Amino acid sequence: MNTSSHTLLSVLAANGIDRIFQVPGESYLGILDALADFPQIDVVTCRHEAGAGFMACADGRLTGRPGVVMVSRGPGASNASIALHTAQQDGIPLILIVGQIPRKDLRREAFQEIDYHLMFGSIAKWVVEATESEQLGELAFKAIRLATSGAPGPVVLVIPEDVQQQQVVPCRWVARPKASTTAASSVIEELQGLLKSAVRPLIVAGGSFDRPDGRQALLAFAEAWNIPVAVSFRRHDVFPNHHPLYVGDLGLSNPEHQMARFHSSDLILALGTRLGDITSQGYSFPTLPQPAQTLVHCYPDDRVVGLHFAPDWGLVCDPVALVEDLMPKGRPAVAESRRQWNSQLREIFKEIAAWPTRMADDGVGFSHVVQALSRHAPANAIVCLDAGTFAAPVYRHFQFAYPQRLMAPLSGAMGYGTPAAVATQLRCPDAKVICMVGDGGFMMTGNEMIVAVERRLPILFILSNNGCYGSIRVHQELNYPGRHVGTSLFNPDFLRVAEGFGVACESVTVQSQIDSAVQRGLSALGPYFIEVQTSFKVALAPSEEGARGAAHTARADF
Repeated sequence: MNTSSHTLLSVLAANGIDRIFQVPGESYLGILDALADFPQIDVVTCRHEAGAGFMACADGRLTGRPGVVMVSRGPGASNASIALHTAQQDGIPLILIVGQIPRKDLRREAFQEIDYHLMFGSIAKWVVEATESEQLGELAFKAIRLATSGAPGPVVLVIPEDVQQQQVVPCRWVARPKASTTAASSVIEELQGLLKSAVRPLIVAGGSFDRPDGRQALLAFAEAWNIPVAVSFRRHDVFPNHHPLYVGDLGLSNPEHQMARFHSSDLILALGTRLGDITSQGYSFPTLPQPAQTLVHCYPDDRVVGLHFAPDWGLVCDPVALVEDLMPKGRPAVAESRRQWNSQLREIFKEIAAWPTRMADDGVGFSHVVQALSRHAPANAIVCLDAGTFAAPVYRHFQFAYPQRLMAPLSGAMGYGTPAAVATQLRCPDAKVICMVGDGGFMMTGNEMIVAVERRLPILFILSNNGCYGSIRVHQELNYPGRHVGTSLFNPDFLRVAEGFGVACESVTVQSQIDSAVQRGLSALGPYFIEVQTSFKVALAPSEEGARGAAHTARADF
């Protein structure tokens, strides 16, 4: 038997897609029925489409293949829209399959009907609605190619319920990866000349290096030319943070003296980054529109290169291939001025990354929890972060070194942490997955913990409970002191919630309990939940996590 749904799934399976996240709906029962004949595809049944979509985003980021999420029409697709936005912002390959009303009812404002071209057209790379059953294999094949080509992103495949079970000719097309593009040899020679003559060069490394060969190529390139590396927003794990050439991230709270030194560079190599608003510090680094220093911008999307900043060298190609081609034949001599430049930037970073010592009288300073994790987390730890003030000490102080990974949404979407952790542990069963989430974000999803219990996934969940939407409260306190309308939270008993799911759990109320709780959580063989009664005053203290950073976090997280 080969129905149109079998053909759709055959194409997905032939291209390495072995897991689908879904919330079932009557509008795609034909596809669900066909899945029974594909035991090689793991079907993860979820309780909410946002969580299913976040899971698919995490899976797509880890594999480089499209994460796949299937939802029903109308309400289901609406709930899944946050995943589309996250995939677009984060550059993640994603395929959203939406069951649709029958063809005869299209454009009649039928029950749960939505025009998905209008709904998703501005955030998806491609939105297509099947009109014939024979199209499903072809559309799936094109969806895979589009989601993974150039700058990866989301694709929406809409399938009416009456084109899912017809007999069609079987197919198993396999998408071949496109050959990497790079600069012409004459351009490579000129760029190598720039690298030799620059006194204060700086690499800004982005998500295009978020793959094993990418990290390796970036490290070799930086070491060969002795150039310091700053990573773009929330891309901490593309370069080893302990390396002498690592000089920090371009994020939400970079101090003025650090940015002043970055501005004094004479060559910026923006590689694999869009140079978006946060990485560019509100489009102020480099200066807009014509940078003061020589700018080389390389990104695999011609719309992005030169979109905001006018580069001296705008390269629409694979940044990994570019740095491999730019490798010198021998090791260039390093001038003393270059060594001093590198050392100055590294010292500034070390000052910023130093662990805070301030004690709190209204709960546990969450930075002490993060510090304990940094001491005890294994070399293969993967940290999945939700959005909120609790995450600030991770970005600022935790020093990642691959195979340690940071999984955090560039879109700042709340509710990402728990589903991302579940998908990550499913994909990386030998890694130690750590999920950190606030009391606000946890209640936006959180039900995905039941999958961790069902499949006995040894995820360590750490919940920061400060009784409010912390990021917004910080912003509110700075602008409207003492007026806290709409940001306080009346929370459930989180330990009883975790116990209800079947998760072992404990509470941390004082700093002395942190170390032993973290060690128990990391050694647990099944899911483990730690609630931390967290200080809010520490988040407000300029000398510690920083009010400015927390306030900017609020802007990004909501």
